[in-house]
Amino acid sequence: MYYATPLTSLSGFALVISQVPGATLIEGSPTYDGPIIPGITGKLGNAAITTNNPLGVSYTATLPDSPTTGVRGFVKATTNSNGTGVAIQVSLSGFPDASLGPFLYHIHDQPVPADGNCTATLGHLDPFIRGEIPPCDPTQPETCQVGDLSGKHGNITVSVFNAAYIDLYVSTEFGFGSFLGNRSINIHTSNTTRLTCANFVLSSGSPSNTTNSTVSPTSPTPAVFTGAGITTFVSMGAIAAGLIALFL
Repeated sequence: MYYATPLTSLSGFALVISQVPGATLIEGSPTYDGPIIPGITGKLGNAAITTNNPLGVSYTATLPDSPTTGVRGFVKATTNSNGTGVAIQVSLSGFPDASLGPFLYHIHDQPVPADGNCTATLGHLDPFIRGEIPPCDPTQPETCQVGDLSGKHGNITVSVFNAAYIDLYVSTEFGFGSFLGNRSINIHTSNTTRLTCANFVLSSGSPSNTTNSTVSPTSPTPAVFTGAGITTFVSMGAIAAGLIALFL
C-alpha cells in the first residue's frame, strides 16, 4: 500500500514506497509497473522549452570498451538549427539477451568518475524535481524528467538501435539545470540495472556563445536521488495524490 507520512528531515510530506508489489529497488533505483498517471509534474512545474541555445555546439557521450558488457556506441546532442531544443542522435548496439529489455537510456545528473562507476552518476537529470514514479507519459513530455530520453522518445527494443529526434527540454548552454554538457548517459536493462555509462564531452563549438532564455532552474547539487536505501522517498504533491487515490 502507498501512504504518506510526515518527515522531520524534509519540509512537508513525502511519499513512502516500501515493499510495494510492483515497486522494487534494483541497484538502488526504483522500478514501477503501475499505471501512467497523466499530468504529473515536478515540484517546480513543467519542464521549460529551452531557447537560444548556442548554435554550432555539440556534446558526444561515447560508451567505453568494457569487459562486462557488449553495449557500444554513442549519444550525440547538438543545438537545434533554430536554437530551440537540442537534436539528439543515438547509435547503440551489442545489447544482451532481449529478455532483459526493453532497454532504457537516460541523462544522469552527475558525470562518470575516473573509475567508471555508473552508480556514482546518481539519478536522472531532474531539475524540476519531478521524480521517477509514476513513469513518463510520452504524450506529455513537458511533465517528464528532463533526462528521461527513452521515456520521452521510446525505449530500445532492437539489438542495433539508431534514432534521431529533437528534445525541447535539454540545453547546451552551460549554467542551466537542463544543461547536459557536464553530465552523463546511462544505459539500463528494463529493471534499471546499469549496463554502461559515459560522459558527455564537448565535440564542437562553444557552450557560452549566446544567452539561453530558458526558465529552467539551476539543478540541485547533488541531485535528489530517489533510489537511496530500502525505502524510497519521492516528493509529494500531485504524485502522492494520484497514487494514494489509486492504491489505498
